[in-house]
Amino acid sequence: MRPSLNNNTVEIVMDSKYGYERVAMACVASFGKMLGFSDERIEDLKTVVAEAAINAIQHGNKDHPDATVAISMNFKDGALHISVTDNGGGIKELPSNPDIDRIVERLDPPTGFGTFLIKQLADEVEFNEMTDGGHRVKMTIRLQA
Repeated sequence: MRPSLNNNTVEIVMDSKYGYERVAMACVASFGKMLGFSDERIEDLKTVVAEAAINAIQHGNKDHPDATVAISMNFKDGALHISVTDNGGGIKELPSNPDIDRIVERLDPPTGFGTFLIKQLADEVEFNEMTDGGHRVKMTIRLQA
């Protein structure tokens, strides 16, 4: 049975701990498969959710063990709208796109790579939305690329 493709939502709240991003990846992969996303788009979904969750843990929550990361996934109008919310104060300045060759050659640290991947793989992305609880990143990935 295939779910109705009108309005489906999945939400998870997880402790701000490394490794828990894998739970979020598995959740978005399962949800994406139910909704009919291709295997390639499911990999995109997993990557953007993992990168946003890791950024939330590391930069937003600053590795604080009592903080949380909330992930909401809502399918509407042929697109999966994903928000990742942490307890932090937002991104002061978005990092510039990394020089991948310099990172591979270990001439530069791998900073900014997560936001770069999110911008490359999501159809739409919005950083720095502030909420009562903290900072939110919103991403949209369409069913058909």
